[in-house]
Order: sequence, then C-alpha cells, then structure tokens
Amino acid sequence: MPKGFLIDQDGVIYVENKMIPGADKFIKTLQKEGIPFTFMTNNSQRTPLDAVRKLSKMGIYVEPENVYTSAMATAHFMGQQFPKGTAYVLGEGGLISSLHEHGFTLVQNDPDFVVVGEGINFTLEMVRKAIDFILDGAKLIATNLDPSPRKPGWNNLGIAGIVAMIEAATGKTAFSVGKPSPVMMRQARKHIGLATEEVTVIGDTLATDIQGGVQVGYNTILTLSGMSKIDDLNDYPFKPDLVIDSIADLKLPLPWW
Repeated sequence: MPKGFLIDQDGVIYVENKMIPGADKFIKTLQKEGIPFTFMTNNSQRTPLDAVRKLSKMGIYVEPENVYTSAMATAHFMGQQFPKGTAYVLGEGGLISSLHEHGFTLVQNDPDFVVVGEGINFTLEMVRKAIDFILDGAKLIATNLDPSPRKPGWNNLGIAGIVAMIEAATGKTAFSVGKPSPVMMRQARKHIGLATEEVTVIGDTLATDIQGGVQVGYNTILTLSGMSKIDDLNDYPFKPDLVIDSIADLKLPLPWW
C-alpha cells in the first residue's frame, strides 16, 4: 500500500525566507524513495510556480505538481457547484489564475460569487462593492480564514479580518475552503492520488493542519518549529499522532506504516 504526505510550508519547511535545517534532506528522501507528497498551503496569493521558485532559492527543488493551494481548492469547489460561473474577487495572483483555469469569469457587476483571498491591494471601495453584491444575492467564499500574524509592518491584513467585516455588514457567513476545511483536505489527498488511510499530514499549527487532518481521518504529525508549542496541546480536544521538534527529526518508516 502506498503512503504519502501533505506538508505545510511555513513553519515546517521554512520560517519566512529561511529554510528550517534538515527540510531539504527530508524532501530529497521522499523523492529518492518515490514517496508521494504535496506542499499544502493556505496561501492563495502565490501560484504553485511561485512556491516552487521560493523553495528553489533555499535549495529545495520540486515541481509545481508538488504544490496544492487553497486557491486551487477554492476554484475546484466553485467549479463543481456553479460551472462557468462569475466571481468578484478580493485577491490576487494564484486565486485569479486558478479561477480562470476552472472556467470562471471575473466580473465587476452581478457576480455569482464574492471570493476573498490574500492580497495587499484591497480598498474599502472594493469591500463596499463586495458587500452590495452579497446583499443582492452573491455567495460569499473565503479561500481560508487565517488571521493576521499581528506583527508590526505586516502587509497582509489576514483574510479572517476582511471576511469578518463583510460578514458583519451582510449578515452572511462565508464558506471557507482552505485548511482545516475537509474540502481542501480531501482535494489535496486526491491531488496525490492516495486513499484516506495512506495520508499523513505534517504541520505546525494545531488549529489548521492537525485539526483538518483529524477531521478527515488522516494520521498527523505536529512540528514545533513554527506556530504551535508543546503546551498548546492542552487547549485542544484532539492530539496529533506524533510530535517532533522539527522535520529534521522525522524518521521513516513511520510507526503506523
């Protein structure tokens, strides 16, 4: 039976623009052994090629097929629900290209969907238009509900903040596709062609990677090299199958293989 990984990036493979020691060796091992994997990211702004280029600067060489983003999951979901629909987008880059690839037309009036993703060029006028469209019947979709990291100078407001403003103004609740949503967790698994029992999620965040994996029945590994700390385990009613300090400490085969 094949086994494979869904791997978060920031906090597992790198922190900001610095590779976590040992991450390159782990990925080379997967490639050498022919173990399926994809980097599963909530960032909807970057395309898979953008992610590949960032990794290559750190000495990690993969293909665009090794990346699955919340933009890809969102566009796939929307295409299943409303084929050849229309969308008004608060977002950039990867989200726009993914929507085009799934047959969506981006419009400035009367959309089927309002879609919110990462971006640095939002204006209050764009948000106001989004609110009017939703009040007129457009459906509200969020690529994820990640919060702002609350760091001075951070140029990304965090989708959760933008969505909260729109929800408060419309009385409508956004449907979020990205981690920990089962929608993205299942689509990422299908992206690498594995069954539920064959998948292990590696992530640094209990509320997204680990929760998402637990919800759909994947094995999960928490790394302490990013957001979560060991004491955070006390705050959740679930736990990962394995906790490691960093990906450099992960030895194959895994106990459940």
